[in-house]
Amino acid sequence: MKRDLYEEISRLRSEGSCAALATIIARKGATPRKECAKMLIYADGEQLGSIGGGSIETEVSQEAQQVIETGKPRLLDFDLSNIDPEESALVCGGSMEVYVEPIIPDPTIVIFGGGHVGKAVSDAGKSAGFRIALVDDRAQYANPDRFPSADAFYVDKWEEALKQIPIHSFCYLFIATRGHQFDLLCLRSALRSSAKYISMLGSRKKAATLLDILEKEGMDTSNFERVLVPAGLDIGAETPEEIAASIVAEIIAVHKNRDIRALREAVRGSNNGILAAGNQVKSRSMR
Repeated sequence: MKRDLYEEISRLRSEGSCAALATIIARKGATPRKECAKMLIYADGEQLGSIGGGSIETEVSQEAQQVIETGKPRLLDFDLSNIDPEESALVCGGSMEVYVEPIIPDPTIVIFGGGHVGKAVSDAGKSAGFRIALVDDRAQYANPDRFPSADAFYVDKWEEALKQIPIHSFCYLFIATRGHQFDLLCLRSALRSSAKYISMLGSRKKAATLLDILEKEGMDTSNFERVLVPAGLDIGAETPEEIAASIVAEIIAVHKNRDIRALREAVRGSNNGILAAGNQVKSRSMR
C-alpha cells in the first residue's frame, strides 16, 4: 500500500520520531521535477517521495541527516549542468533550489498529577504553545472538564499509566502527584526516558530522599543531575499560577536550548540565595 507523505509526517510526530522534508522551491531551465516536489527523509536514511533521483537525492539525503541532528533547516542549490553524465541519468542542464526542513515532534509537557499546580501548568503551557498530556490515577481529577487545555489523558493505576505514555526527547516532564510514593514511581520512569526536562514539585530534601531510594535500587547516579528541584525559576512564586509561570518559563528556556543550570543559578543569585519557587513545599496541600 502506497504511503501518503503527509500522513507519514503526522505519524512520525505523534510517535516522537524525527525526519526531514525536502521541497523544490525554485528552478530554472530543464529539471527532473517541478516546484513543490517533495521527499521525506527518515532518520535511518529511508526515503518517501522523490525530487529527481540520482546524485541529487543522495546529496539531499546526506544534508537531511544534519538537519535532523541539528533541527535547523538548510537551503541547497543545485546546478544540474555540472553533474557528470556518467553519475546521473537525470542531467537536464537547469538549476534548482531545495529547502530541507526538520520534521520534529510537537513539544509536549507531561504533567504527572491533576492537582491545582498541575492545572495551572497545563493552562500556562498550552498558552505558550506546548502540547499537554496529563497523567493521574483519578478520573475525577484527570478529565477535559477540569483540564480543558490538555490534549491527552492517561488515567489508570500509576504503574499502568506510566507504560502508556509516549515519552520522547521533545517531552518536558513535571511531577506533582499527591504523594511521595507516586512521585517516586514517576521519577523512576522519567529517569529511564529520553525526556529533555524533568522537574518535581517540592523541596530538595524530598528529592534527595527519593533519589537515595533509586540509588539503592541500582540506578545510575550520574543521571540524577537531570532532575530539577524545586521546579521552576526563582521568582518568589507562591500561588499555583505563579509557580506554573516559573515552571513554564524554565521549560521554554530548555526548549530554546538555554543553559538551564546556569540560568537557575543566575536567577537565584539575583534573589540573594532564596530557593527557586520558595513556597513550593507549602504548595503540596494545593495539589
